[in-house]
Formats: sequence, C-alpha cells, structure tokens
Amino acid sequence: MKIVVIGGSGLIGSKVVANLRQIGHEVVAGSPSTGINTVTGEGLAEALQGAQVVVDLSNAPSWEDKAVLEFFETSGRKLLAAEAAAGVQHHIALSVVGTERLLDSGYFRGKMAQEELIKASKVPYTIVRSTQFFEFLGGIAQSGTVGDTVHLSPADIQPIASDDIAAVVTDTALAEPVNGMFEAAGPERVGLAGLVQRYLTAMNDPRKVVPDAEARYFGIKLNNQSLTPGDNPHLGTTGFEAWFSKTHAPR
Repeated sequence: MKIVVIGGSGLIGSKVVANLRQIGHEVVAGSPSTGINTVTGEGLAEALQGAQVVVDLSNAPSWEDKAVLEFFETSGRKLLAAEAAAGVQHHIALSVVGTERLLDSGYFRGKMAQEELIKASKVPYTIVRSTQFFEFLGGIAQSGTVGDTVHLSPADIQPIASDDIAAVVTDTALAEPVNGMFEAAGPERVGLAGLVQRYLTAMNDPRKVVPDAEARYFGIKLNNQSLTPGDNPHLGTTGFEAWFSKTHAPR
C-alpha cells in the first residue's frame, strides 16, 4: 500500500515512516525539504498519485495567532483537495486532546479549523487526538521559567511517549477510517507542575517548580480537564520513568 506521510521528517512523522516501511509499505515522507509543500501545493499531486492513505503530521512553523491559523487552513484545504482528486481512501490527522477547551490560544483555534476542514471534506478520515508528548517537558519548563524557578499549573495532564503515539498513528493508517475522532494518552495521570519537577530532578537541573494555579500554559489557564482525555482513550504503555530511561540512557 502507498502511504504519504506529511511531516514525515518530524518527531512523530519520522517514527511513523520507519514503522510503515519496516512492515513493507511504500511510504512517501512529505515535507518542503523533499519538494512536497502543503501550503504552496508544490509536489502534492505527484506525491499522492496512487496513494491509498495520507497521514497529516504537519505543524505550523509559527505559533503567532494569525500565522498558525493561516497555515492550518491553507495547508488543510490544499491537501484535502489534492487527496480528493487523487482518490485517497483515508486521511489521518494528529490533533490535540482538549482542543475545543483551549480556544483562548491561537494555536488551538488553528487546530480546530484543521479538524473542521477534515470533517467537511469528502475524504474518509480519522482524527487522532493526543495528549502532550514527554518530549515537550523541557519546553514546558522553559515556558514557565522565571529566574531559578519554574511557575506551572498543578492541573492534571496525561502525557504520552512519542514512540507510543507513533505506534497508534501507524495502526490507524492500516485500519479503516472511522469518520470521527478518538483520543490517545499515556498511562499515568499526574499534575503538570509535579511531573516537570520530576523531569528537572532527573536531568540534574537545579530549577525548582512552583505550583501556581494562575500560571498560564502557553497563554491558557488550565484546570484538571483542560489537557486530559475523556472516557476510554487509547492508552500507551510507557510511563515517565521508562521513557526517561530510554531516551536519556548513556551513549
């Protein structure tokens, strides 16, 4: 089967491409660097010729409100139109758990616009909404850093390892479209501030996390439902300690 992975050189995309190739599928890793650009449309028709499945793992190059919305709207329209013309049978997109609860953020307004375009398209689809990746913990810590302290919300999160979400996306690419959405999350529901402190301690980083209910998560005030899945999410198996041991093992 021919599968096109848009964003195929990114954190999740590179893993999905490797997974699919390992089990024998013809995979095109699409990105501007490989001559496939969903914003300009460059290379799309050629890449999609004969493809049965498209996995959209693209991400906006800027989180500025106007830019991120324009990216997801323009990219989404051009990609879905090219898929319809090519007869693609399944469109998979990776989105974010809690998107509809986080619309104070321009990024999540962009993701919501992307989801709505997918639903309105005639291409059969599956939307996979994921919780945050463990790999983002360093960036989350940096976003809340003030001097030697890190101010973060104590609200619950349920992060997932990138290997686990890549496996979910891979399985979805080989399954029938559900014409709907499902959620994926890690096995452990924890407070954001506490988890980032565990991460910093494991990294021998001297910064101390200050739990602060008023602290913003990339501009958004959180509660325990903001970033956590609903009932019966698809659960990964990798907890924080296992992820950290694997990704930070001595080389």
